[in-house]
Amino acid sequence: MSASASMAESGRTAKAAGRQAADSKVMVGLARAGLAARGLLYILVGAIAVQIAFGDKNQEADRGGAVEEIGAKPFGEAMLWVLVVALIGMCLWRLVEAAFGQAVPDGDKAGKRLMSLGRAIFYGFVVASLIRTLTASGGGGQGQGQEQGGSSNKTSKDLTAKALDWPGGRYLVGLAGLVLLGVGIGMAVRYALRRFREKLNTGEMSSLQRRMVDLLGMIGGISRGVVFGAAGVFVVVAAVKFDPDRAKGVDETLRSFAGTPMGPALLVVIALGLVVFGLYSFCEARWRRVR
Repeated sequence: MSASASMAESGRTAKAAGRQAADSKVMVGLARAGLAARGLLYILVGAIAVQIAFGDKNQEADRGGAVEEIGAKPFGEAMLWVLVVALIGMCLWRLVEAAFGQAVPDGDKAGKRLMSLGRAIFYGFVVASLIRTLTASGGGGQGQGQEQGGSSNKTSKDLTAKALDWPGGRYLVGLAGLVLLGVGIGMAVRYALRRFREKLNTGEMSSLQRRMVDLLGMIGGISRGVVFGAAGVFVVVAAVKFDPDRAKGVDETLRSFAGTPMGPALLVVIALGLVVFGLYSFCEARWRRVR
């Protein structure tokens, strides 16, 4: 056998081994745990935002606020470490999708693989932030989520300020805002049209379960898309005004809904929508096609 043929055979063997590992029960379990962890975070963020709408503004409605909420509970530190493991599972699953394709029609296309890679990188940052919070504070007690994990508002403004200082930074920030706006619109449309069904094992559901999942997915996905889109608008405004303070994290984006003519009522609607998306994430943890 020639050297090139041997290398090709080794490559096929390595790919087969990787595919086998990706399809293992352990990887499937990690993926489902990651989806459940995502659901918990969205439920907590939405619940905090509802409290803000009714006048409790001591906590931030973002991932840091959710971490703080968990850490303040009995056995909070242990719960946060479980969350870390679950989100590591999410990262690994997304990396597997990037390598072998998603378990959906046309899931092996480059665009879908790149999306999975982007999600893996995002959740990698989330995991790193949580680990820093736990190791730096020695636990997940109240107040530590924002001090160590960082406020989404501050992070957004800091990143925008740095980007605006780059050559052509205003255009880069504007483009990033437009991309985020497009992601939000696309997300809302996709969930409104119930395209999320292609990712689910609907054949394993009863008719009642399908209707329930459809409702949760539509309401939750549209709400999530609205938040992403609104955050993108604020980034575009920051670029146009050349003012990084115009950029907003998840917390300030949610609070901005209370400043509309509809007042706190709109914030309550969006916040409850995020809670619903969290519940939908639990449904994905049960019925999502992960291999």
